[in-house]
Amino acid sequence: MDTRVELLDVFYQTMRKDKVKIENKKYGFDFIDELIADDVTLDYGQMESNFIHKYRLLNVSESRRKKLLQGHVNQDYNVCLYFDDTANNTLCFNLDNNFKANNNAIIPEIELAVDYLQQHLGKYGMETVSIKSGRGYHLWCRFETPIANQLLLDFMIRIASKTLASLQYSNHDYRTIKINMSPNPKFVKVLSLRAFGSRHIRTGSFSQIRTKDGVLHEEDSWKHFSDYIKNKTISEQQFMRAYNELAKEIPW
Repeated sequence: MDTRVELLDVFYQTMRKDKVKIENKKYGFDFIDELIADDVTLDYGQMESNFIHKYRLLNVSESRRKKLLQGHVNQDYNVCLYFDDTANNTLCFNLDNNFKANNNAIIPEIELAVDYLQQHLGKYGMETVSIKSGRGYHLWCRFETPIANQLLLDFMIRIASKTLASLQYSNHDYRTIKINMSPNPKFVKVLSLRAFGSRHIRTGSFSQIRTKDGVLHEEDSWKHFSDYIKNKTISEQQFMRAYNELAKEIPW
């Protein structure tokens, strides 16, 4: 198996194995027949005016999922994954700009927010994989064991609030950005996120990883991704210490 697919399998260990979304520019009955091979069910297809089409697939076997991930890392299309309904070993902060017009730009406030968010996590010895995605970033944390979705969301809300406060205290308008958080128990069945390791179907840009030293090229991004899995995965005890400290600091 391609080592890149193996890395994705390990990182997204608890994401739904039987449910994926494909984003690409193909359409038509012949293509649909390809999608539903091997007893796969097409749950829905969404045809977009900009020729980026989305297909949610159910009953995906393990072997078929790996084939789809292979196409993803080969940059044939994008594979988007769904979180487990109850507990996950990953979380993701999705940072985008909040403009209705020109909303494809990565604005300075987003770059600052990434720095502040990482600083707040860093206080608890936690690091993220920060991946460029369209007009913003996906900041992922990976844990050694699955953690209940509601605990993950409560933790993310507190970190996000501290991040927005840091923007405001540094005289930047926190309303220029938005931070979406996953997994969210309310949306876990319908919301998916693009996996690392492919070119964005709309922009054509590879999902490069951002570090404190800058944005990495494709090969170095894969090396960093692998290193994070081996050396930066967060223990459950470490998460709970951070969770409890934040809950005392920001009660509700």
